[in-house]
Amino acid sequence: MNNFFDNQRILNLIWKRKIHFVIVGIIAIVLSGIFSGSTFIKPKFKSTARIYPSNLSELSEESKSEQMLEIINSNDIKFKMFDAFGLDEVYGIKKDDPHYTTYMFDIYNNNVGASKTEFETVEIKVLDHLPQRASDMCDSIIHFYNKKVGEIHKAKDWEMVEISNRQLTNKQIEFDSLKVKLDQIRKESDILDFDNQVAEVTRGYMNALTSGRGSSSNTKKITDMYDNLAEKGSEAVWLQSQFISVIAALDSLNRLHDVYLNEYEKDITYAHVVESPFPADKKSYPVRWLIVAFSTISAVFLALLVFLVLDYRKEEE
Repeated sequence: MNNFFDNQRILNLIWKRKIHFVIVGIIAIVLSGIFSGSTFIKPKFKSTARIYPSNLSELSEESKSEQMLEIINSNDIKFKMFDAFGLDEVYGIKKDDPHYTTYMFDIYNNNVGASKTEFETVEIKVLDHLPQRASDMCDSIIHFYNKKVGEIHKAKDWEMVEISNRQLTNKQIEFDSLKVKLDQIRKESDILDFDNQVAEVTRGYMNALTSGRGSSSNTKKITDMYDNLAEKGSEAVWLQSQFISVIAALDSLNRLHDVYLNEYEKDITYAHVVESPFPADKKSYPVRWLIVAFSTISAVFLALLVFLVLDYRKEEE
């Protein structure tokens, strides 16, 4: 057995059996050529698309293209593809099969894939028996991706719309309450503009005192106004300040609400198509020359082992 794999012995055997090796090689080429044909292996056509992420915000340490990949490879997109193209019939999997989902995912993942390129674009590849369907599947993945991201963003934007609505409602209630109190104090005390009124009333009050007309009706009115300012002035000033602050807050909240509502109502895309898919005019699978080459080499190598064993046994006898 020491000389079983002796190089010289192998070379001699190859030369001695060269006709046999040629015959084995020819048979392997013919058979592999036949069995790799469309009669036995149904050809598949490849369609590709390249897309670039847009209108996305970075989350944690993920890049925008990585976010895009996460969504494209999500189960939601896959289930939509199953339904849109009836892939259960295409792949020959029955929906009542207990392992339906496992089988579908396995076949789908072998025929459909997405990967990030060095230029931060995402390349989508689809293999299918029909070139048009492969191209349509590429388009649909992009469509479902845009729809999925749109749903995520709209859900977030609508949440912000509802929050701003609640804030506006609460602030409007506060505004109405302050307005009622402010109107009441103005009606009861005639305080309309504290800063201007307090200066005028004080001046009139002092003039009345110095002139000695304390019993006149005008002086009484000035005195009443002075007393009202002294008693209700601080409250009126505080209410006026709060009222102005609430008006400013309402204005700010209204602008913010409009921003969120505009974002929610936007209908935008989240992928720039760099390379559009198209139906292939040449099959991508199987690669016949590779099958023929591998089969031929395997057959010749197997024949070599058989001849080595036969030759070694003959020598042993």
